[in-house]
Amino acid sequence: MQNRAEVVEQNFLRRVSTGDLPAPLSDTSPQQAGLSPAQAAAIFESQALSRILDLHSRKLQARGESFYTIGSSGHEGNAAIAAAFRHNDMAFLHYRDAAFMIQRSKQVPGQTIAWDFLLSFAASSEDPIAGGRHKVLGSKSLFIPPQTSTIASHLPKAVGAAYSIGLNRRLRLNGEMPDDAVVLCSFGDASLNHSTAQGAINTSCWTAYQRVPLPLLWVCEDNGIGISVRTPQGWVEANMSRRPGLHYLRCDGLNFADVYATAHRAESIVRKRREPAFLHMSCVRLMGHAGSDAQQAYLSMKEIEAHEAQDPLLHSARLLIEHGILSAHDIIELYQATTERVVKVAEEAIQRPKLLTSKSVMASLTPPRRIAEPQKEYDDAYQEARERIFARERVQMESPQHTARLINWALSDLMLSHQEIILAGEDVGRKGGVYGVTQKLQEKFGSHRVIDTLLDEQSILGLGIGVAHNRLLPIVEIQFLAYVHNAEDQLRGEAATLSFFSQGQFTNPMVVRIAGLAYQKGFGGHFHNDNSFNVFRDIPGLIVACPSNGWDAVSMLRESVRLAREEQRVVIFLEPIALYMTRDLHEEGDGQWTYPYLPPQENQHIGFGQVGQWGKGKDLAIITYGNGYYLSRQAAKALEQDGVRLRIIDLRWLLPLPEDALLEAVEGCERILVVDECRRTGSVSEEIMTLLMESGWDRTQVSRLCAEDSFIPLGRAATCTLPDRDGIVEAARALLGHILLAKAE
Repeated sequence: MQNRAEVVEQNFLRRVSTGDLPAPLSDTSPQQAGLSPAQAAAIFESQALSRILDLHSRKLQARGESFYTIGSSGHEGNAAIAAAFRHNDMAFLHYRDAAFMIQRSKQVPGQTIAWDFLLSFAASSEDPIAGGRHKVLGSKSLFIPPQTSTIASHLPKAVGAAYSIGLNRRLRLNGEMPDDAVVLCSFGDASLNHSTAQGAINTSCWTAYQRVPLPLLWVCEDNGIGISVRTPQGWVEANMSRRPGLHYLRCDGLNFADVYATAHRAESIVRKRREPAFLHMSCVRLMGHAGSDAQQAYLSMKEIEAHEAQDPLLHSARLLIEHGILSAHDIIELYQATTERVVKVAEEAIQRPKLLTSKSVMASLTPPRRIAEPQKEYDDAYQEARERIFARERVQMESPQHTARLINWALSDLMLSHQEIILAGEDVGRKGGVYGVTQKLQEKFGSHRVIDTLLDEQSILGLGIGVAHNRLLPIVEIQFLAYVHNAEDQLRGEAATLSFFSQGQFTNPMVVRIAGLAYQKGFGGHFHNDNSFNVFRDIPGLIVACPSNGWDAVSMLRESVRLAREEQRVVIFLEPIALYMTRDLHEEGDGQWTYPYLPPQENQHIGFGQVGQWGKGKDLAIITYGNGYYLSRQAAKALEQDGVRLRIIDLRWLLPLPEDALLEAVEGCERILVVDECRRTGSVSEEIMTLLMESGWDRTQVSRLCAEDSFIPLGRAATCTLPDRDGIVEAARALLGHILLAKAE
């Protein structure tokens, strides 16, 4: 079969030369759209460059010099959308939006857009956005955060970013975007059917329905097919045209004037009314889904040729010629000159350096440090504000408290010190959270800073990611650990990859509080007692903190916020539910699991990667975390009665594993018992055991006690599959063996 890329190009040159141009599907002219001849010509130039880059990337791929061929051909009408908006209107772009980015680059001096694209095709380390890690559409100066092959995963954060504009204004804070900015988010008709897209669009409608400002333009580029699965005729309009709180507009994506006129109307609605709109752009897909996609396997030749006959560049040529803006000769000359320039620049781009080492690839996994806004001074005004904030808790603060209350007070102090912090999540405000951890915070700081969200974990995490794009620091809450599975890709595919794919130019620092782990009494089954955090452990760049007690929780929460503010990290703060209200350790009324609350200036700092240690014995070291630390402390009492001299190591930081600190903490010990409350398969204890073996420990010196590979049942059986105090004692005695025998003798 003839190369369809070549056919598309030959058709364009032949039909423009002969005047065999397609009949219009809409009658909007450049003049009617308000476009000057120069503006119309500029839009076509962007369309032509986008097309030529698509074609040349395929030629480079055949030579082994290009590595990405999901092109924008057929979607070039989106250049006119870019022309209708400002360069600092943040845009989360579909991967077929090269023409949009090219057109936007014309608004900012000093851009080298063709060079940049070709460096990205060649996966050069000099690619200004991803540095050779992926071909992405992104630019810091153009307010385009990078996206990879998005299947709607970018929609939730677009809602968050749009929401942040009005939020910054209400909080009187300066964001990355101006107060009158808007946010654009584009996607295909197939992606519209993804649950993530439906959830995000629903969230935008839910927000706007309540008269909350949300300046957001959804752009659906409808080419009628998702790889091989067709979109039913009229489906997009039927689905989106009657949504409450959402303005629906439709345009002919083959007519750049119609696109511009409609986008201009949408821009006015979104910018002036601060309400979301849905721009439905009909277009065609040329040359298949990607270079490897043989569309003749699912489309007839008649259908393929019909799509090619509606090439938007042919429609653009007709408009320019009919309205005397450019002649056919001018158009062909411009196209050929652009082709020559791309070919020449490409030969230089493919010679540029590539990533060749793991170190260089991983250099942007961790975001760069930044100079954060200083916290409030601990002056008289601060102390007066703090007195007001804690007025009703002053008596309670004079005595030790359980973990839930200490976390609440730590959040209060953090919000008082850092005005950019917001809390968000389902039920965090009026109700104060399922377990009361955020009680009274909305009363103290208002509904703009303590935000009750709708029930959708993707939207909650998307809110956090989006507002972080605009200089706010979100602390978002997921009610239960198991609920993360509904939205894990927001962390894996969005939050944690942003720095990686932008060389640290874009970041979304945030803290995600999650109530989790097992041992809950009277509530739940597996959905509320989820004893596996393995969902996070394979996400590069993520930090997971897990305090076992209130004293640590306060310090570690403050450190987590510091990591987000100063080091721009994404931190999971995993709070053991069963220990929220725990007061006693060995017997009722002993109060050994309550702790005093120290204000920030008296904080005893627990740094990132710093482990905890109880005891100094060398017979046995128990390595554990969370509930395991609590249970091991209980077991220690029985073991000490056996004469065992032991120490208990609380990991605190579960990802990345604090390897050096851990090895230092167990140095000189005779035996090591790893107590892991999570399931044996895929648990952190596997990583710990590997570390110990690789560090020279003998297998006979080390053992582990884990939960069974089972879900958690309800009722009295809830702890049957989990480690407990007696099980720890038994495992320790079995491991110590001859040491205990020698002590007995």
